[in-house]
Amino acid sequence: MRTHALVPSFLLLGALSFTAACSSGSDGSSGTASDARPGAAPAPSPVRSVDPSKINGLEIVSDSSEQSSCPFATSYPDVPGAEAMTAAMKKDVDERLTGFRSGACEGGGKGLELNVSHQFLVASGDVLGVRLSTHDHSGAGSGLSTRTYWYDGKAGAYRTALGLVADGSRDAFIAALKDQLKGREGIDATALDATFSDPASRTAALDDMAFTTDGGLRVTFDRGEVGVPPAGTYLVALPKETITPWLSAFGQRVQQQTMTPSRSLDLGAAHTPAPAVPTHTASGDDDTDCKKVTCIALTFDDGPAAPETATLLTSLARYNARATFFTVGQNVAAHRELVRAEARAGHEVGNHSWNHPDLTKLTPEQVASQLNRTSAAIKAATGKAPTLFRPPYGAVNAQVKAATTLSPVLWDVDTEDWKYRDADKVAQSVIDKAQRNDVVLMHDIHPTSVAAVPRILRTLTARGYHFVTVSHLRATL
Repeated sequence: MRTHALVPSFLLLGALSFTAACSSGSDGSSGTASDARPGAAPAPSPVRSVDPSKINGLEIVSDSSEQSSCPFATSYPDVPGAEAMTAAMKKDVDERLTGFRSGACEGGGKGLELNVSHQFLVASGDVLGVRLSTHDHSGAGSGLSTRTYWYDGKAGAYRTALGLVADGSRDAFIAALKDQLKGREGIDATALDATFSDPASRTAALDDMAFTTDGGLRVTFDRGEVGVPPAGTYLVALPKETITPWLSAFGQRVQQQTMTPSRSLDLGAAHTPAPAVPTHTASGDDDTDCKKVTCIALTFDDGPAAPETATLLTSLARYNARATFFTVGQNVAAHRELVRAEARAGHEVGNHSWNHPDLTKLTPEQVASQLNRTSAAIKAATGKAPTLFRPPYGAVNAQVKAATTLSPVLWDVDTEDWKYRDADKVAQSVIDKAQRNDVVLMHDIHPTSVAAVPRILRTLTARGYHFVTVSHLRATL
């Protein structure tokens, strides 16, 4: 059955409008000390905002599926010079994804979803800090877990969160944590002692630590780590005057860079040239009349990605083809110049949420935050707010539609390029299935998908197709 992709543009008149939220509620941020009660949902961390677009050579490693029976989306940053840290994140994400695929997906359960998103904590001087937040809805409870990763550019070494604390101070540090945790609802003193009984368990439990802008330290414990699972997440906050004497030399530098960031990040990597950004500029508005000629709308999800999106833009320019890019907010923040290049070349930039969750599983406020935050990032990059959104996994319902004024866009042709990393197979899929006025789903995060585009453009152009944006297709039918 072909999904009719054009009808939704007329369904959202009179939908509610929401003010953009400052964070998504699904980014794994931690709450305040007063909010760290058992079962409380973590609120945004008071960490200094990091602009990832200023990190030279940054790449976001992303993967996702569009399979409703096994939906997943993962991302983590790859920063030049911090290869050991990237390897640690890759290992953890790969293990999560392998377990999800072999367990939850093959088991055929309902309501499944794996989402791993990233947040920069510090990226200045010679230190780098990243938090990965995992929502695994195949398990019990909220399924949220978080972990921070640290890189010491001075030593050229990856550090765990516990590396922020000096070896000789860890007993005092842990004693302070236990003092704050004891007596809280859901905490069992015996289990608490067991959690910190040996170095391995300490490292495992103390895997999410980050500094606040005033130099304090926040330690987040996932569900079941220090209390009974139904109690949820726990948070302990230590003020600057308490934690500073216990910090390692690395921890002191992280604390300082969090409080007063340097203007640049230097991890000792060899010179990293800035990635090439296409400079093609559209000659004017598209005057294609899709009532008179055969049109098709190519759409690309999950980007922008470096260097894949740049390569794709060059291919599209050779055929004067226009397309629609449904971008993920955390990638827009990292690659503003590519989003700007998309718009400059006459392509349409749409909204694909901040970090690719199933929007139907979120509250209306969370849906609004996911979309508004991404729209704000797109507008900051291009000067124009998007009018369209593609719901991750194509999952949309009345509640999602009511949470935004954006018009939803699905698709007619699914290349399944996330599953088949084969350029010839992807190209042939489009060539065989394409019909007039179709909306085609692809992803510009996959090199094989980008490599398929020249053949698609060449073959369909020869058949008389014109490549237009989704909004242009809708407007001219």
